[in-house]
Amino acid sequence: MSTPVAYSRQGDVAVLRIDNPPVNALSQAVRQGLSDAMDRAEADAGVKAALIVGEGRAFIAGADITEFGKPPMQPNLPDLCTRIEASPLVVVASMHGVSLGGGLEVALGAHYRIAQPSARVGLPEVHLGLIPGAGGTQRLPRLTGAEKAIEMITTGRQVGASEALGMGLIDKIEEGDTEAVGLAYVQDLLAQEAPRRPVSALPGPDAIDWDATYDAVLKKGRGQISPATAVRAVQAASELPFDAGMLRERELFIELMGTDQRKGMIHAFFNERAVGNLPELKGVAPRPLKAIGVIGGGTMGAGIATATLLAGMQVVLIEMKDDAVEAAKGRIGGNLQGALKRGKISQDAFDTMTTKALTVSTDYGTLKDVDLVIEAVFEEMSVKKDVFGKLDAVCKPGCVLASNTSYLDVNEIAASTSRPSDVIGLHFFSPAHVMKLLEVVVADQTAPDVVATGFALAKALGKVSVRAGVCDGFIGNRILSVYRTAADHMVLDGATPYQIDNALTDFGFAMGPFAVADLAGLDIGWMTRKRKAPHRHPEERVPTYLDKLCEQGHFGQKTGEGYYLYEKGKRGGVPNPKIAELIAAEQRDLGITPRPFTDEDIVRRYMCAMVNEAAKVVGEGIARRPLDVDMTLLFGYGFPRFWGGPMKWADIQGLDKVLADIEAFAKDDAWFWQPAPLLRELVASGRTFDDLNKG
Repeated sequence: MSTPVAYSRQGDVAVLRIDNPPVNALSQAVRQGLSDAMDRAEADAGVKAALIVGEGRAFIAGADITEFGKPPMQPNLPDLCTRIEASPLVVVASMHGVSLGGGLEVALGAHYRIAQPSARVGLPEVHLGLIPGAGGTQRLPRLTGAEKAIEMITTGRQVGASEALGMGLIDKIEEGDTEAVGLAYVQDLLAQEAPRRPVSALPGPDAIDWDATYDAVLKKGRGQISPATAVRAVQAASELPFDAGMLRERELFIELMGTDQRKGMIHAFFNERAVGNLPELKGVAPRPLKAIGVIGGGTMGAGIATATLLAGMQVVLIEMKDDAVEAAKGRIGGNLQGALKRGKISQDAFDTMTTKALTVSTDYGTLKDVDLVIEAVFEEMSVKKDVFGKLDAVCKPGCVLASNTSYLDVNEIAASTSRPSDVIGLHFFSPAHVMKLLEVVVADQTAPDVVATGFALAKALGKVSVRAGVCDGFIGNRILSVYRTAADHMVLDGATPYQIDNALTDFGFAMGPFAVADLAGLDIGWMTRKRKAPHRHPEERVPTYLDKLCEQGHFGQKTGEGYYLYEKGKRGGVPNPKIAELIAAEQRDLGITPRPFTDEDIVRRYMCAMVNEAAKVVGEGIARRPLDVDMTLLFGYGFPRFWGGPMKWADIQGLDKVLADIEAFAKDDAWFWQPAPLLRELVASGRTFDDLNKG
């Protein structure tokens, strides 16, 4: 059996080449191969130095994810890094592509590091609920100082070669073949009689205000504990000898391995990759995607157009009037200007996108050659049908007709055309050029290659795509309407919107539901309540206090008043005193005596409502798998990643406990708290939601 680490000799230098496609992940075979190759180099007469290089597109991209959750196999990575560092030879790492996680820790075990100009390095373990566990928290701060190491480790961000050089993380940048530039660097070091330079022998970083830094990182993490734990590991590098610091790093790493947060983040990591992998699309080729049409140039349409332009496609956008054409161009140009300022695109790319790749017109006829068109107009069925009638008339055969509807029946929209098999829902989230989620809504007659095209578009745009069936609100907004209703019920019963928002941001949400409503626009919920009113169940509790605010023209942030009051130029808002008055009046009208809620009560009701409706969505086949729900809530609704998603949260709590809570809540409101049949079934059979993901 061939080893994934090849050994060769160039004069007095041993070359250790890692070749484990596609990204040289640190499998057990790679770790063993590196250890054996180091043994061979040290035993090879005349060898003075060892050069470690990677084959393919990366030096080492990190751990082998296929080993996650399995018993550790020797040699373990911390011992390998220490073994490399302890070598009597001069050891150099020549880095290209990415060196992430354990890959960077291997490089830190070398005595010197040279990198290609395009190389990137990082320690992203916090994104898995962990900290670096092979000396990253001990060696990195010895090179960069504590503050830079903490910033890099707690964010998990990738650092470019030039920045890494400035930080002292690497020693030289040189473009060329990684082995050739590495060998030249090694020969320079040998010629200068440069000493071995083990990072562990360098002094620890200077002390900083560790407690203040810990508190700041913990606050920024909104409940995630691994970044703050990393601060304590770096503190150990400052306060303890290297060997003791390594032991402390290992203790903290093992503590995190046993946490629910690590389980949640590993779940998110794997299922972010699995969610767009649908068995029914295997072997189904998508239709071409070169030119995209967009109907409507408001915030959503302009965002979709921006995302599509950034993906290198041609865009034809249709607006109603000439002044709207100019406004749409301005919005798209502003979005692209932001990408230019952030260095995401060059000036040439910006110029091409705004002058050559984009066409904005009032003439539907300009859509005749597009491959796919996305309607992003007012959320009203008659308006949607009118647009699709026009598209049906002008678009070429085989053009995919997509609606960006958030709630409406895609089957009804498809039926208004002569080609329902070409119709699909593509539900973007605003701002569409920023938000990562795309719900691909499959109607009854949608052709398989149209579904494949929806997923292909999502991939081209860098989106996380989730398959959804047709129902009011699909996956995300259907579940949202229920857990948002649970919050409304708690307000009527005695909790304040502000206590609820605070409890849920403490739980880990980026924003609470009432702050989100202000941001999205209160008119959206108002319109939805009016749309659903004729079909409402007589036992449904629907607060009306907010309608009075909407009737006065107050719709949240965009008007300066909603649940909160907003001042121009200030972030966030302050509680609106009108809200308490409106709630109190409705409580009097309904004969409700307000009662206190703890933050734990709030979180439990909110989450149980979310999970219960999600179980119904899965049970009905609107979402094929629980992981589809988890990824929808993670990437579209600000659900805290460290819980993995609501279904993973429920598994961690125990489905029997979640069901028991729902049944207890049902004693006061049996209509709202109807346990999902799937949840009952799983509890009865002793299974979890995750078991359904594996089926």
